[in-house]
Amino acid sequence: MKKKSKAAAGGRQPQHAAQNGHVLPSKLARYLDPDASWDKDQLLDAVHWIRQAVGLACGLLWGAVPLVGAFWIALFFTISTVIVHLYYAYLLKIDEEDFGGHAALLQEGLFASFTLFLLSWILVYSLAHF
Repeated sequence: MKKKSKAAAGGRQPQHAAQNGHVLPSKLARYLDPDASWDKDQLLDAVHWIRQAVGLACGLLWGAVPLVGAFWIALFFTISTVIVHLYYAYLLKIDEEDFGGHAALLQEGLFASFTLFLLSWILVYSLAHF
């Protein structure tokens, strides 16, 4: 009888966890799972938002530490491109040809993240150092 009650409790536990919002880690874990299936739009969305996060983080950092010059812009492009490449090639281990090749994946969200990078860099630099 105890086995049935444990099995019944175990059967209710995932539903209870889903009601408490514990499903979110599994949704986020999908972005780090090399065995997850991806369609082109999902992968490009993931790459886009990774770039946005990198752009914002670099912009805030570059502005807080008073960095100026074209070298730091080039470094942002390098960091952003390397992170995206490492994400899809080594973490997800996908075949980039199924998603339009390296060029499509590496340019996805690039200019939007560059705009966010510049905006955050200029605002933080101007507000903190003038």
